[in-house]
Amino acid sequence: MALIWIGMLLVFGGMVLAATRTMKRGRLSEARSQTATKRPDTLEPSGRGSRLSIKADLPGLGLMALGALLLLIGAFV
Repeated sequence: MALIWIGMLLVFGGMVLAATRTMKRGRLSEARSQTATKRPDTLEPSGRGSRLSIKADLPGLGLMALGALLLLIGAFV
């Protein structure tokens, strides 16, 4: 039962860690000025696109994977 609780805490902690690291990287796109008259032709955000990177979220994903492994082990023990 202890493995299941530890696994659950690791999965939850990994999700929180990944979310906070993503939020700390800032806005998804640059702020658009109100005086701009020309609208972009696409729906894609202009500017920074590196906010959603897998490499930066590896610690959180690793915690989630370790927690999932402990949950599986705890389910069969």
